Amino acid sequence: MTRIVFNFMGKTALITGASGGIGREVARVFHNAGASLVLMDLHEGPLLELTADLGDAHRVVVAAGDASNPAGIAAALELARTQFGGLDFVIPVAGIYPESPVIDTTDDEWRRVMSVNLDGVFQLLRAAIPVVRQGGAVVNFASVAGHRGSKNHGHYAASKAGVIALTRSLAHEVGPKVRVNAISPGTIETPMVTDLVKARGAEMLAETPLGRHGKPEEVAAVAAFLCSDAASFITGETIHVNGGLFMAG
Repeated sequence: MTRIVFNFMGKTALITGASGGIGREVARVFHNAGASLVLMDLHEGPLLELTADLGDAHRVVVAAGDASNPAGIAAALELARTQFGGLDFVIPVAGIYPESPVIDTTDDEWRRVMSVNLDGVFQLLRAAIPVVRQGGAVVNFASVAGHRGSKNHGHYAASKAGVIALTRSLAHEVGPKVRVNAISPGTIETPMVTDLVKARGAEMLAETPLGRHGKPEEVAAVAAFLCSDAASFITGETIHVNGGLFMAG
């Protein structure tokens, strides 16, 4: 893959779900571009491993905690303020993707998916937007499922459709200070979709014009673009990163 160079020197990014397949690559791209990072995920161990892997650790702090927990969000924002003087980019990558037909989904299962995938994004952005500096950017993570629906993942699809609507609504409210966009990945080679690829991988490849699954770094590059000056007149948009799978209907 051709390396695209971004310059985020002097900028700070808060990334949730940072130790996941896509989150790690987002952290890597932003760190390589010079940004300081506040990395958030459930467990401290993987975050510390990622910090060591990135190097230049004085530009990275970790905040272990649930992305849907207001106390954890507040702690992460305080780290951005005290360690780096503020916040420029908010990138909520954290999400869960359990399988369950709608008629078999329990109330607890529904609430858990909504809590992480939608409530957590709302709570993070509600708390973070007032402290994001002028010219900052938000990049939310939706999904092709939020546009097309997803068999046996109705709760997930509904949560991601909510993210798309929240993105547009917030863009109306906080421009011109902050730009707000989203990415809708398709099938990206991460542990989250291992079972899906086993079950339906061949079918999905047949529907994908580019004939392959995506790589986490390809998604991370789009997140960096949306935070960069190259996207300075883009807000309220959802960018499809799915090799054309969305066009399959």
